Amino acid sequence: MIRKILHILFLPCSEATLLMEKRNANTISSREKRKLNMHLMICKWCRMYKQKLEVLDKILASTFAERETEINDSEIQNFKNKMFNKLNF
Repeated sequence: MIRKILHILFLPCSEATLLMEKRNANTISSREKRKLNMHLMICKWCRMYKQKLEVLDKILASTFAERETEINDSEIQNFKNKMFNKLNF
């Protein structure tokens, strides 16, 4: 009962998840950060969401890092040539 009241007074879960995404993008204010930390102390569900979000971010970061190294200059030039040929018919 008390947790439900605190959720309503401080920060609902829907806003907490949005603030977690903003924090990952480094666009969160200090006031929002304090509210989010307060919410995370109360809400076990959002703490679990935060852990899952961190895991997903690591996986995505490693995937994109691998993909950047896979593309080389010859592939880019081949793509440009194909696009140029298609535009010229």
